Amino acid sequence: MRVIAGSAKGVRLTRVPAGTRPLSDMAREGLFASLGGLVDDAHCLDLFAGTGATGIEALSRGADRATFVDRSTAAASAIRENLRLTGFEVGGTVVRAAVERWLTATPAAQRPFDIVFCDPPYELDGTALGGVLASLDAGWLAPEGWTVVVTRGHKSSPPVVPVHWAVRRQLRYGDSLLTQYREERWA
Repeated sequence: MRVIAGSAKGVRLTRVPAGTRPLSDMAREGLFASLGGLVDDAHCLDLFAGTGATGIEALSRGADRATFVDRSTAAASAIRENLRLTGFEVGGTVVRAAVERWLTATPAAQRPFDIVFCDPPYELDGTALGGVLASLDAGWLAPEGWTVVVTRGHKSSPPVVPVHWAVRRQLRYGDSLLTQYREERWA
C-alpha cells in the first residue's frame, strides 16, 4: 500500500495488521478523484480506520486534519507509524476505541467533520451500521457541505441512513461498493 497523490505521493505504508481489510489503492484513487476539491482544508474522520490509508490520503491531498478511530491496538499502532512515515503526525489524531462507543460517549467535535470515511468490517450488520450513521448525524457533521463515504461489500444490503442523506455517487471496485452521501434538506 502506498499514498497515491499529493504531498506524500509514493510513500509506502507499513504492513497491514492481521484482520484488517484496507481499501485498495485503485479504490482510494477513484474515491479521491470523485471528491475533487472537497478535500482541500477539510476536517476528516476515518472510522474503522485500519491502516489509516484513507485519512492519510486525504491529508496528503490537502485536508487540514484527520481523526482516526479503530478499536484494534495493532491498527492504532499501524496508523501512528503511517502518520510518522508520511510526516502527518501533527495533522492526525489516533483514537483507539470502538467506533460506536466513541461516537456516543464523546461530545461532538468542536469543529464538525467535513468528510467522514466509514469502512466497517463487511460482516457488521446493517442495524449496527445504521446506529453509527445516526450517531454521526447527531452533531458530528459540518452544518453544510459534508460528505460521508460508506464502504460495504457490493452484495451487502444498504444501511439505514438519516432521512435527509442523499446518495450522490456510488463507486464499485472488486467486491467494495463506496457510497457517497450528502445532505439534502427539503424544507
